[in-house]
Amino acid sequence: MNIIMQLLGRLHPLIVHLPIGFIVLALILSWYDRKEKTFTNGIAISFLWGGITSVLACISGYLLYQTEGFSFDTIKIHLWSGIITAIFCFLAYARKKDAPRFIVFNRIRSGFYLLILFVLISITGHLGGSITHGEEYLVEPLPNSVKSLLGIEVFEKQEIILTEETWEEALLYDAIIHPILNNKCLSCHSSKKAKGELILQSPEAILRGGENGDVLVSNHPDKSALYTKLVLPLGDDDRMPPDGKTQLTKAEVRLISEWIERGNSFEKSNKELGINVELVKSFFPRKINNNYPDVYVEKVIAQFIDSIEAMNVYVEKINKESHFLSVTCINQPTFEDANFALFLPIAENISMLDLGTTRVTDAIFSELKKLPNLTVLKLDNTTITGENIKELTSLQHLKFINLASTQFKEANLSTFLEFQRLEKVFLHNTDIKAGNMKAFAAKEIKVDFGNYALPTIESDSIIF
Repeated sequence: MNIIMQLLGRLHPLIVHLPIGFIVLALILSWYDRKEKTFTNGIAISFLWGGITSVLACISGYLLYQTEGFSFDTIKIHLWSGIITAIFCFLAYARKKDAPRFIVFNRIRSGFYLLILFVLISITGHLGGSITHGEEYLVEPLPNSVKSLLGIEVFEKQEIILTEETWEEALLYDAIIHPILNNKCLSCHSSKKAKGELILQSPEAILRGGENGDVLVSNHPDKSALYTKLVLPLGDDDRMPPDGKTQLTKAEVRLISEWIERGNSFEKSNKELGINVELVKSFFPRKINNNYPDVYVEKVIAQFIDSIEAMNVYVEKINKESHFLSVTCINQPTFEDANFALFLPIAENISMLDLGTTRVTDAIFSELKKLPNLTVLKLDNTTITGENIKELTSLQHLKFINLASTQFKEANLSTFLEFQRLEKVFLHNTDIKAGNMKAFAAKEIKVDFGNYALPTIESDSIIF
């Protein structure tokens, strides 16, 4: 029986739209037919079905309240407004049918009666939406200036600013915990709107707790309501923030737990509290992808990309913010110098080019210089020797070149010193040996010869 009640209750969000549709239809027809009076029967039927479906919505809503754990204080006004809406629908039906027992309602002006019904469905719908999505669901997207004009309390979002250099010295509460509470909790727990008599605006207020007592038990997050309510299932009445509000991220919840476990200090730094860098890494500024130049290029015509991909060459955008492209021939090992003409229609957009494990030769350098925004070039596992690589010195944005497992000659190594912005060259598995790299160090060019070796550990000698 409980299962049936629960299923019927969960039909409420579906059923509740039916009375709204019938009532709105009746209101529109009433306005349209206010002079001719030709749709009286249709309007009456719409009001009748509006009343019937309102009753069904009230019943399903009541079952939802009974089976899903909502408090009566939360739904009572919504429920009563739904019941009143149903009653007014039946009265509107009787009025249209000139029922003798309800003749007194004929004295009420039609426009006023319709206005009452419109207000009723608006209030009932708004209350239902507030229960589902939160009281400020409609106004949440509005700019803070507009919210202030409407008398809605505004909280400026506080950014969590941490860097790899400063995170250890930052105070955990000031730098992280307070901004989290400000951004996710103060809409319900501020000095102006203290739900449950709980205010989370200051250390003193947090320590004071709410109507149910303390929300912090030092060193015990599992006994602290400030944490335990964050990890309740979504939809639970006691979960904070409630369903419909912006939820905390996993990293934010974890840090509140760690803060409480370490004594919920308001004055100690991350280093003093022993906070691991992995816990705060998600708050570090995202590193900017510098694998494309800081210049603007036009969007590539889709047909050009289609023609390239038809040759089994993969093309993709580097990111959403630019029109630069990454092109790779990983699926086209037969690619050779003569095929380079494919790339000319998109030459300005190519920032990353992978020609590794293809049949290109040193002749490709005279073609590659036609890519003015090339930043990353991969020529590994090819027959490249480096002859004519000087052609690439004209590329102003080239930063990385991979020449691993090629036939690159040591005589061509010094050419890299003439490149304008080169940062790294990979020469693993070539005949070149790491020698005097002072000139490269002076130019801040790293030449990576690979051949890394891991130190031997005791377990390496175990025989299974």
